[in-house]
Amino acid sequence: MLIRNSFWADSLPSIKKEIDGVDVSARGCFAFGDCPVFTVEAPRKLGASAVVMRICRDGQADKDYPFEFVSTDMVKDTYTLTVNTEELCEGEEDGLFFYELLFLRGADTLFTTTENNVSFSLQKYPERRFLMLVYRKGFATPSWFGGRVMYQIFVDRFYKGEGYVGKRDDVIINDDWENGIPQYVEHQGESVKNNMFFGGNLWGVAEKLDYLKSLGVGVIYLNPIFKAYSNHKYDTGNYFEIDSMFGGRAAFENLIKKANELDIKIILDGVFNHTGDNSLYFDRYGEYGGVGAYADEKSEYRGWYTFKGSSDRYDSWWGIKILPRLNHENESCRRYFTGKDGVGAEYIKMGAAGWRLDVADELSDSFLDEFCATVKEVSNGEALIIGEVWENATEKIAYGKRRKYLRGAQLDSVMNYPLRKGIMRFVLDRDSEFLSDVLQSIYSTYPKTVCDSLMNILGTHDTERALTVFGKGDDETCDDDGSVLAVKRLSETDRKLALRRMKLAAVIQYTVYGVPSLYYGDEAGLEGYRDPFCRMPYPWGREDNELLTLYRRLGEIRAQNRDLFAKGEFKVVDEADGFIAYTRELDGESIYILANATNSEIEYSPLGRWKELVTDKRFNGVIPACDAVILKRI
Repeated sequence: MLIRNSFWADSLPSIKKEIDGVDVSARGCFAFGDCPVFTVEAPRKLGASAVVMRICRDGQADKDYPFEFVSTDMVKDTYTLTVNTEELCEGEEDGLFFYELLFLRGADTLFTTTENNVSFSLQKYPERRFLMLVYRKGFATPSWFGGRVMYQIFVDRFYKGEGYVGKRDDVIINDDWENGIPQYVEHQGESVKNNMFFGGNLWGVAEKLDYLKSLGVGVIYLNPIFKAYSNHKYDTGNYFEIDSMFGGRAAFENLIKKANELDIKIILDGVFNHTGDNSLYFDRYGEYGGVGAYADEKSEYRGWYTFKGSSDRYDSWWGIKILPRLNHENESCRRYFTGKDGVGAEYIKMGAAGWRLDVADELSDSFLDEFCATVKEVSNGEALIIGEVWENATEKIAYGKRRKYLRGAQLDSVMNYPLRKGIMRFVLDRDSEFLSDVLQSIYSTYPKTVCDSLMNILGTHDTERALTVFGKGDDETCDDDGSVLAVKRLSETDRKLALRRMKLAAVIQYTVYGVPSLYYGDEAGLEGYRDPFCRMPYPWGREDNELLTLYRRLGEIRAQNRDLFAKGEFKVVDEADGFIAYTRELDGESIYILANATNSEIEYSPLGRWKELVTDKRFNGVIPACDAVILKRI
């Protein structure tokens, strides 16, 4: 366990954790029934006469467990404590705990405090405790997912394929694929119809599978494809109908068939917290025959929503009236999604490999428990469930309630927004300590099986394009008016720098634990500010070939070392201003990643002879400025 500076830095103890003789000091999550052994070596000059673990279950009172004195060599004293996770959980299958170690010194007591759940310092007063998660015994994420590359597609903006698509009189068709601008608002917070389409469809996704395979893609995550009024489809109109403008069910079945032939899995976007107001269920405008909750107070769907007197007053997502919020306390509503004949199960039966759950923070525990149980049952445990969570998912509190996402009964994985923030801070500000803390904190507070399955992102449909962020030099949303951002592009100088930074970020994204998720067009050098400018059509034939070549090579490297990237242990071995080094190890095989965010080259040579995998040349001990190397022992 790493130690950070403190007043007692010259006499700090060491803390080690083991299970069955295996060092698990970097981990803070254990399966129900595990009994990690904590070993403390306390230098005598620290003056400690005893060591105590003070621990509490989330929201409950503290309990103290004294360590047992084992031995001394007159320089340091050794203490141990075996923690029985089954006893900690007191009759439940899982639990979240917070603990600190106390070093009793007679007149005073010193307390551990940690920023990343691994490193610690000693303080005179309690500050930030370690986190310990106990997850359900047998919890494992689907093994097929680890080691792959994911690719996110906003269907309307990816590719126009040949095949039948429906036509609507209430939409605007923008035929200028190369230079067209999506509808936008001049100022954030204003409304827009989002009824302009560029014509991308599911036929087009199928036609580009060979291209995706050349990138090493093994999983496609599709933004919503169900019938809806808007181009983004987060305002679902009918969950059991695939939008005809995307090609309908025929196009989806064609995509599943062709993807399976290439061993590419399809993940769907589940928007189950709210529907569109123009939907079968709500039917505000009467386009579904007046059977919806808004149109008819006696509708079977009336209880699916929360009305406040009249039909015009109802709960909606973040107050957006076109997105009425579903009431999952209503069993009929909840089972529509979570039942064995529900939405979640039906598309798994049709061939989808899993779900990404939109705004998972707003889905209740009962919804997630039921949804997971059903989807796992119909897929024999093979379906993947990923949640949209922007913070640390283990300690997440949403609407005043601690969430249980990663304890083994709800989610397999989450979108790794903390990693995105860590990479941005490292690349833009050279903040290696922040990135190191993010990497170690997540690795320590998520179960290992979750870490191996994290959805590692640099950009999504909800963020500015990564290249734009790297070019303008910060990750803050630009406040310019929409008419400015619609045509604003990086200068030639800024774009050149952005491309260098993008390559550095990509190497980190592809080599830390988890699964890299590539947002369509990022590999081509697509720019774009906030929504909708981060959703421009893919620039077919106008890609940045140097960037594209790197992404293809990174995909090859992951494929050639799939087991190591799927299951390998992760460890930060060094970090300094603008520099970080970490390893991936499995069964005696190791890969070393050295990342340099500074403006100068750095000399750094791990012991032994190494080959640099991107260039396929022997490593000369130099990491160029704003670059990273992936080393494998010769």
